[in-house]
Amino acid sequence: MLYPLIRKFFFSLDAETAHGIGMMGVDRVACLMAKPVTPCPVDVMGLKFPNPVGLAAGLDKNGDHIDGLAKLGFGFLEIGTITPRPQDGNPKPRLFRIPEAQGIINRMGFNNAGVDKLLENVRAAEFPKNGGILGINIGKNATTPIEKAADDYLICLDKVYNDASYVTVNISSPNTKNLRELQKDEALDDLLSQLKAKQLQLADQHSKYVPMALKIAPDLDDEQITAIADALRRHRFDAVIATNTTLSRDGVEGLPNAAEAGGLSGAPVFRKSTDVLKKLSTALAGELPIIGVGGIMGGEDAAEKIKAGASLVQFYSGFIYRGPDLVSEVAETLAIMLRQKK
Repeated sequence: MLYPLIRKFFFSLDAETAHGIGMMGVDRVACLMAKPVTPCPVDVMGLKFPNPVGLAAGLDKNGDHIDGLAKLGFGFLEIGTITPRPQDGNPKPRLFRIPEAQGIINRMGFNNAGVDKLLENVRAAEFPKNGGILGINIGKNATTPIEKAADDYLICLDKVYNDASYVTVNISSPNTKNLRELQKDEALDDLLSQLKAKQLQLADQHSKYVPMALKIAPDLDDEQITAIADALRRHRFDAVIATNTTLSRDGVEGLPNAAEAGGLSGAPVFRKSTDVLKKLSTALAGELPIIGVGGIMGGEDAAEKIKAGASLVQFYSGFIYRGPDLVSEVAETLAIMLRQKK
């Protein structure tokens, strides 16, 4: 009952201001807000997850709040998106709620303190030291030309490799100019080839293999989904995250803030992202796991992602609207569902 009252206060503030205050609050009172989480161990990407419920990238860009978030019962956390150099992101305001549809539009633009600062925070946190699964999401700086994008991803992969449980390659944010061009055939093939070679080199160097996932957009047609699936298999990627935010405004037309530029997340993207997940699962035929994200607002939404082919789920906007209760609800729903499947 506590979170609806807290949310009412936060929703009276500017969205980005509320986010900053809220994250500081998580650090201080996470233990009071957390509910017991049903254990539901799963093995994915060669990693043992205590439960399949993850926090999506974007909520904790710099890894400032790892230990507070971990206390809420997530089976894994993903931090970032991080870039080689610090950058301010896009001008404010750049984060907008659409409460009538349980949606959020953001055009943050990879605002972050840079990869070195993130690594300071990761190394200071207890969660990864205690075996917690921590994904690090990497991107490119806005000032880096798109034809040089691979350089930024390789720099970040090299730096975070030894501190990450897995690394996510984000080529699907709509808020960095031309970034989604990297999802196209030749550009994708070239990027994945370079990243795979670097991953194998780093595995030798550090004597451990750190899995890599690719995060894709929901705004893909069937042909693009098949091409991405083929590329992921060809370059032996370890997982794919489906999906990022959408440029579509289906389901929010005419609502306040709906005309703002940026990526739409939350309940309005659920169907679109789940359709992409289902098609991707068919195209991949079980050859690599999928992490389902996009519009999970309750346990049944998460269950539908698993039925569509996901092995793990993540949420961000649902956490903003539902609070920590969503973690325990999704974990319990999936534990029951997966137990019945055995």
